[in-house]
Formats: sequence, C-alpha cells, structure tokens
Amino acid sequence: MPLFLVRHAKAGKRSEWKEDDSTRPLDEKGWAQANAIGVRIAALSPTSLVSSPFLRCSQTLEPLATLTGLTVRTDQHLAEGTDFLQCVEWLSALSEGTVACSHGDVIPPVIEALERRGMQVEGMRDSRKASVWVLEREGDAFVRGTVWAPPKID
Repeated sequence: MPLFLVRHAKAGKRSEWKEDDSTRPLDEKGWAQANAIGVRIAALSPTSLVSSPFLRCSQTLEPLATLTGLTVRTDQHLAEGTDFLQCVEWLSALSEGTVACSHGDVIPPVIEALERRGMQVEGMRDSRKASVWVLEREGDAFVRGTVWAPPKID
C-alpha cells in the first residue's frame, strides 16, 4: 500500500488573515476539497493520519478521520518551513498506508529529493492546494510517485 502526501486544501489568502498564520482555517472551497480527498482515500483503507501542526492541514484530514475512525496526529516534520531533507527521512520511516498532510514549501522539494534518490515520477507534477502525491515503496526505497490533481469543486 502506498503512502499519501497531501497538500492542504484551500485556506483563503494569507495576506487577509490577521492572526497567527498557523491558525488560518480552511475556507468553504477547502472544506469541499477536504471532503472529496477523504472519500477518495478512505476507499483505500489508510492506516494512519499525520498532519502539520498548522490548522489548515489538520482540517484537511478531518473528513478522512471521520470516515475511517482514525485520529489525526500532528508532527513538526510536516510544518511549513521545515527542512525538506529531515522530512524525507521522517517520511521514509512511516508505515504503509499513512496519509501525511503538509505545505507547498515542503512537498515539491521532498518530491525532488526522492527523485534524486531514484524515485520515478509518473505523469504530471502537481503541488497545488488539495493535490495528493501517491508514493510507492519497494523495501525502504520510494520507487514511484504519481499525483492526483486537486478535486474539481464548483
């Protein structure tokens, strides 16, 4: 079973949020995206859910938690501004079926680092909000990465 690396869903404009950015919540479209992601991944029987400590990430996984009965835990390795190499090492230790939610400044360099280590990216690249990277391993090595585009929300 693969590991899933989710970019948080839409959370409104950072420039319009006057409080600590770590508390910026999903907006209406973001909740719809989170619900769609939850339905899609729940059908694949994920084994654990882990999120950046930022509210918009944990909220992105809430619908999936509701559907699966799993609890969302948080980890600094997924936080905005984290060192991507530390994140790669941390991801490598996760169990199959884990769903991890992070940020746009973390995911692209993580994918690039995995490619440098031999992972083949199949299809297009996408790190837009609510995109999902499906990362497959053989043994300890990530060997394939494909991305699901963000769900279409009207």
